[in-house]
Formats: sequence, C-alpha cells, structure tokens
Amino acid sequence: MRFFKSGVVFSVILFFVFSTGCSSTKFMVNSMEPLMEHMNTAVNKHTDVELVKAAMPAALLQLDGLIEASPDNAKLLVRTAEAYNGYTFVFVEGRDNDRARKLYWRAFEYAGRTLKQNRRVAAAFDGPVDEFEASLQSLDKKDVPAMFWAASSWLSWAGLNVDDPEIFLALPKIKVLLKRCIEVDETYRYGIAHAVLGVLHASRPAAHGGKPELAKAAFDRAFAISERKLLLFQLMYAKYYAYQIQDRALFVKTLDEIINAPEDLLPAMGFANAAARKKAVVMRNNVDEIF
Repeated sequence: MRFFKSGVVFSVILFFVFSTGCSSTKFMVNSMEPLMEHMNTAVNKHTDVELVKAAMPAALLQLDGLIEASPDNAKLLVRTAEAYNGYTFVFVEGRDNDRARKLYWRAFEYAGRTLKQNRRVAAAFDGPVDEFEASLQSLDKKDVPAMFWAASSWLSWAGLNVDDPEIFLALPKIKVLLKRCIEVDETYRYGIAHAVLGVLHASRPAAHGGKPELAKAAFDRAFAISERKLLLFQLMYAKYYAYQIQDRALFVKTLDEIINAPEDLLPAMGFANAAARKKAVVMRNNVDEIF
C-alpha cells in the first residue's frame, strides 16, 4: 500500500497551486505527477509507523484539494483512493468502524470515478454483473491500479456493512474486478489482487458460502509472487483464512512469521511491513479472545 506524507515543500507547492487561475491550477496539479511518485517511494520505505500516522490526515486533505483543482486526473484519483484505503486499514478500521466505512467508501468512489472515465464501464457499472464483467474487457494493464483499489475499497466497505443487503450485489462485481486485475497483471503490487481475492473467499465460513480451498489457492499464489516478503499478505492469511478454517496453530505460526521477519525484508515496502508487524503483535496477544 502506498501512502503520502505532508511537509513544508508540499505545502508551499499547494500555496502556489491554489493561488493561480483555474486553468493554470489544473496544469500545475497535472504536472506534479513525478513529484508525487517520488513522495510515494519515500513514504513506502518509511518504517516509522507513528510518523506516517501523524502526517496522513493533512496529506489526505491536500489530495482532496488537488482533486478539486483537477477532478479528472486519473492518476491522482487512484493515488488518493489508495491513500485513503491504506490509512483506513492501518489506522482506523477496528478502532472506529463507523468512520472506517465512510473512508473506505470515499476511496471506492475515487477509484470508481477513474474507471467510469471508460464509457463502456460507466454504462455498465450499476447494471447486471455479466454486463459489468463484459465491460471490464475494455480495460488493460494501465487500468489495473484503478480496478484494484476500487475492488479493495469496496470489499473493505462491505466487510463493515454485513447487514446491508447491498453487499450481495457488490460482492460479485468485486470478484470480477479482482479477476480482471489478475488476468491483465497478476504481479501488480507483488500479487495483491490474489491476496484480496483470498480475503473475499475467506470472509465467510464455508457453511455460509465461504470457499476455503479457493482462499488458500489465492493466498498461495500471492505468496509465490511476493516470495512471502510483503507481510501484509501473511496478516490477511492469518486474519481471514486461518480464522475461517479455525486453525489456531496456523494462525499463531503465521503471526509469528510476521513478528520475527527481518526489518529489511522488503525495503521498498518498509512501511507496509512495519504496519503489518504492529498489527500482528496485537492479534498474537489476543489469540485467546479470537479463538
């Protein structure tokens, strides 16, 4: 997951962006893509979770402001969806689920706006699943980030709205989004679409429609692509699959793998691994309450 941090330089840039005319502002925002890419890279490597936590709220508001200035900027919309999704997963879900629902939905809407820039997808978005699935054939590798963050955010929102009948309409569309991601580029973000598809299959017990065998296969593929270096996948595996099959030993073993992993296991995703480690410690300490 990628995150943005706020800072003096970015704030100064924003001052100049929003003090110029409308067309000039949009041009300046659109020209910031290389800078934001470098910021992403730097923050992804950061292992101080608390520092990122303190920086994120201001950064999210700044991203909202940039979208106001350039509302059709697809890359910006996807980056913002990703940032909201990551912030909510790491810092909000489990602490304030009412707020988490709203933030996940915002992330979904940003990614969805990007997908709807494709006319075929826009026309089918709210229609039957088969028409929606067919429309995704018009998307290719460049659209994988938008498809993935729409699916991930939508699924996270659904997981916090289990009593809402709308989720039964959403889940099939989430599944076809993830499958299209895998068809086009299964290696995106170390195989993360496989891992989230595993979460989807493991989110319910087998007696209520869950598919543990498909969940395991999806997670195994994510582990193969990532070489088990992105600890977020092991966290999902423990939280969803090991819990789904009620395998306490597997749950503990997987969390211990995360906790004991070297800090430099995957430097490019240092923040995600540090956040996964913190969450794993909490889950490990509460194993008797979980099982």
